Amino acid sequence: TGLNWFFCSLPAATTAVYKQWIPNTNFETASNWDKGRVPCASDVVHFEKDKVVSVFVRSPHALTDMYLPLNGELVLAAGAGFTAFDGSWDPGCDSGILVRFTDAEHREWFDPTLWQDVLPSGEPKPSGPIFSVDEERVPCRYDDVVFQPDTSFRVNVDSSQPVIHLRSISVMGQELNTPASWAGYLGGPSALLQFHGNGTLQVTGTGCPDKSGCACGNALDGPRICAALLRASGRQCPEPACQSPLQPLGHCCGVCGATINLDFTPDFDLQKYQDRLVRELLSQPKYAGVQMAISKVHKAQTFLGILSRSSTPLIQIVLIDDRAGVQAGTAAEQLAADIMENVAQHGEALGIPGGKMEVATGSTASGQVGSHPVSRITAGTVMGLLFSLLLLGGIVFLYRKGKLR
Repeated sequence: TGLNWFFCSLPAATTAVYKQWIPNTNFETASNWDKGRVPCASDVVHFEKDKVVSVFVRSPHALTDMYLPLNGELVLAAGAGFTAFDGSWDPGCDSGILVRFTDAEHREWFDPTLWQDVLPSGEPKPSGPIFSVDEERVPCRYDDVVFQPDTSFRVNVDSSQPVIHLRSISVMGQELNTPASWAGYLGGPSALLQFHGNGTLQVTGTGCPDKSGCACGNALDGPRICAALLRASGRQCPEPACQSPLQPLGHCCGVCGATINLDFTPDFDLQKYQDRLVRELLSQPKYAGVQMAISKVHKAQTFLGILSRSSTPLIQIVLIDDRAGVQAGTAAEQLAADIMENVAQHGEALGIPGGKMEVATGSTASGQVGSHPVSRITAGTVMGLLFSLLLLGGIVFLYRKGKLR
């Protein structure tokens, strides 16, 4: 195609999550130009002819010359446009050099560093004690995706998922929250310039229907997420203070602190339980600096050490803290112990029949490993023991009857 010239949330069982794309391809964004500044009147602007691009222009610009791509669009705000430089002296522009628009092809949908959590108003979500494991830092299947109003963008949606499901997508201030509205947008001229790659985005308009929470749905793209994250941080995980760090599901690097895996019943309410933990435990002064991630995940089952294709849903809690050295993870460990004690006392009423805790804290002076599992006996454990005893009794009975050698 040639160059094109173009001048809410829904109710859900759980709280809606808005994730906003950070980069843009705006003309006035200095980092989008190879000289680190916006072109001025005596410059020559150069777009690579074979690079597809959508560029939003906020204001009028005078330029000496401009080379345009073969396939792209300039989206002009009211009053924006381009005029030829008349040669008059401009005190802020005496360079007269070639300024190139940088390549936006490498910006990936599954790069956690390119997303931020925002409020429904679009303002950045205030920092607090709640964080997300890496797979949940990019949009999950029931999240609302926001591309900032009055911005252009280009994003690579390569994916290992057949379809990337989302609740809604907001583009240029317009929320697309039905399959029909999204299909209509995809049929327009801008979508092909904004989204590229083998992935297929699908808007459903529905939030998580389960009060016990919904898994994020990004597990298939976990390796892609981690590759992007490590590429941004120097291709390696930071060195943890503990010798045997924990590896939470959905997280790329090992952590010091604690993880809790909770069983749950249909009565369990994830949002209410998170609010309860924040209100009754995390808000205590002794837990200042402790952060918590809590979500439903699917853990692969194993039988006799062999990985099964089936998986078990559970509630994963990840606790980390800002302690250093031998104290790393100790506050998180104490909070985990308090949570397990609370489960022992009130778990039945909360829809939590039991759980398992594992900790990894700062290494000791002797270099001993600071990681150990702590399990609580649950109804499932008791049933397993009873089944084992019955099986053993049956074997003994058959042996004494002479029917088993």
